[in-house]
Amino acid sequence: MKQLIKKLYASSVVRYVFFGGCTTLVNLISFYVLRKLRVGLNIANVISIILAILFAYVVNSRFVFQDKCQTLADHIRPFCKFISARLMTMVIEVGGVWLLVAKLGMNDMVGKFATQFIVLILNYVFSKFFVFTTGKKNSKEN
Repeated sequence: MKQLIKKLYASSVVRYVFFGGCTTLVNLISFYVLRKLRVGLNIANVISIILAILFAYVVNSRFVFQDKCQTLADHIRPFCKFISARLMTMVIEVGGVWLLVAKLGMNDMVGKFATQFIVLILNYVFSKFFVFTTGKKNSKEN
């Protein structure tokens, strides 16, 4: 069993799915709590996405893509790229939730959950090929 877990952990896709699930939980739970506190739909959605983005940067950098940043300064460029990519998917998510809930009458939690699949796939592609690239060429040569 221990070998299976090590083998699964070796795959960035498996790590991304696991930590992406954790990020989705941060997003959904914070959205749910904010809505229960009667925060408006779009404001609750944006706040929950921002919390999820901050959580996602830390776990993706450290555990998923195992970026080779060694100093705080090394994180500036990937963090800016990460935020840029996540802002693009945030627009898709906010627009999707608004469309599904406000225009199509879907339950707000169902609409929020439905948008997560598209966002999850796009975030993986952006993170893998655009954001977390620091030190990867050097680590392949070693």
